Amino acid sequence: MEIILRYFSDFTPRQLEQFRLLEPLYKEWNGKINVVSRKDIDSLYEKHVLHSLSIAAAFEFARSSEIIDLGTGGGFPGIPLAIFFPDVKFHLVDSIAKKLKVVEAVASGIGLKNVTLEHSRIEEIRNRKFDFVVSRAVAPLKDLWKWSKPLLKKKIQDDKSQSPGLICLKGGDLATEIQESGTRPRVIQLGELYAEEFFKEKSLLYIPR
Repeated sequence: MEIILRYFSDFTPRQLEQFRLLEPLYKEWNGKINVVSRKDIDSLYEKHVLHSLSIAAAFEFARSSEIIDLGTGGGFPGIPLAIFFPDVKFHLVDSIAKKLKVVEAVASGIGLKNVTLEHSRIEEIRNRKFDFVVSRAVAPLKDLWKWSKPLLKKKIQDDKSQSPGLICLKGGDLATEIQESGTRPRVIQLGELYAEEFFKEKSLLYIPR
């Protein structure tokens, strides 16, 4: 928990309590349904919560924005972002129902009111549009962009930093992956945001629609 407060400080008491409750809830549920690797559960706040919040460090979502978390898994980055942005709507999607059971229990346990869940493959979602798609280590960038583009609202302003788009967290050397995607993302190195060794090979990519 302390590692979050090292980089973010402007939280309400309610948000602080919600962040604090994440560890006992995830530890309890992870013993039943494994959504966080056993070796990472003790580093939950660094490797999952703070990693997810790097999106909040780089983007300010407007009130009432609608964000879809593609392949949310155990609820990352969607759950930490929903705590951080209580006035933004988050729709968390995954094709594995038992993972969503954990996400539902965590969201309920911390009293999140701005999260909805859907058991679906992302390419099966129709007739809904979102301001942003967020994702963490789900698939190659080429596939992420193919799935995301039909779900994004049209550009609403000239400021590209806030144009609807895909925001994804990835690790390692991404040169080939970016080239194969045919996109030109804005790339933010997380090692420039955080001092911890874990973030040195991690990146945040943003592709506006």
